[in-house]
Amino acid sequence: MTPILRNRVLGLALAAAVVLLDQGIKALVAGPWNLRESGQIVLLPFFNLTWAQNFGVSFGLFEASSPEMRWGLVAVTGLIALAVLAWLLRERKLWDIAPLALWVGGGVGNICDRVRFGYVVDYADFHIGGIRPFQIFNLADAAITLGVLIIVARALWKRREDGVAQQGAVA
Repeated sequence: MTPILRNRVLGLALAAAVVLLDQGIKALVAGPWNLRESGQIVLLPFFNLTWAQNFGVSFGLFEASSPEMRWGLVAVTGLIALAVLAWLLRERKLWDIAPLALWVGGGVGNICDRVRFGYVVDYADFHIGGIRPFQIFNLADAAITLGVLIIVARALWKRREDGVAQQGAVA
């Protein structure tokens, strides 16, 4: 197996692991942990498991209030996931593939929820006292966010390196 193929396979394995872990945690939250009925489980002074149903996308935007809107969100998020997957399959370096794999895995995890339930199951409730710096989220959301942040950081870093290289070439 070539190093490029190995990196792509590792990326796909990471995406699959994110989907499986995300769906596994959501099954525990909805099943044995009874979070839907109890509403909340306090784990730490700054972190609870809190049941939430997200009918929209990030921050509840574009809420799907009808079956047509629900399937529209599935279609749009599915197309985004396919585009990111195509991007992943074009990359060669693991550090470029891994954040895309997080994005794809998180997207597919949330798409699975929307197809099965009509909403995305959220449960992670980070807070500092009464202050909640984030909406209630899930592992898939965290994977998507981390993937995007890494992509942005790498793009900015590369831009900086390119600028330094150009300055060195001019001098």
